[in-house]
Amino acid sequence: MKILGIKIDNLTKSQAFQRIDGFLQDKEQHYIVLLYSNFIVQANKDKYFKQIINQADLSLCDGQGLLLAVKFLDYPLKEQIPGVDLVKEIANKYSKIFLFGGIKESVEKASIVLGSNIIGTADGYEDMDKVIGMVNQVQSEILLVALGMPKQEKWINENLKKMPSVKLAIGVGGAFDFISGKTKRAPRFLQSLGLEWFWRFILQPWRIKRIFNAIIIFPLLVLKEKIK
Repeated sequence: MKILGIKIDNLTKSQAFQRIDGFLQDKEQHYIVLLYSNFIVQANKDKYFKQIINQADLSLCDGQGLLLAVKFLDYPLKEQIPGVDLVKEIANKYSKIFLFGGIKESVEKASIVLGSNIIGTADGYEDMDKVIGMVNQVQSEILLVALGMPKQEKWINENLKKMPSVKLAIGVGGAFDFISGKTKRAPRFLQSLGLEWFWRFILQPWRIKRIFNAIIIFPLLVLKEKIK
């Protein structure tokens, strides 16, 4: 299905992991996009970013706000798949995982929390060519990139072929901050109400532009689509 011209794969978490199993067994390289409302806003302003999303092997609904919008538009979406939960399950199920992005403290602590299947880390301030060399040296098969949207998706699109051992790359946004405990997730009841943005604003008020896009611009785009 598509919402505002952006592809979303209508899968349960179980079905998504079946696809991931297949990705890791074939001889191709793949990448997954974890969508939330700001993705849709940005992609409608950036044709290159929109193309990257729509060409992804999987585009999954990460954000509660996006899930509510899909329901408002009467599209049949089976399940929201939160990125942080997906990362934890990937780290538990698969091996040879490399973490790239975030600040040094967060990515290193996230590596410890996620366990022995993490074989390397690099923070988001490392030289990019050095990171590619590190990934190639340890022969990572899964690369989790936390550079923020849309930078992480563009980086994956432009550099994945330079890391031939990587079978699956995923842009994971602020996942390392949440997993490491640097940033606390919103209480469950706020997540269920689609108010995680409010929690993020309390903790990180400097994110006001992104929050404005999520709670003002995105709903207006969705309403326009509904009317049309």
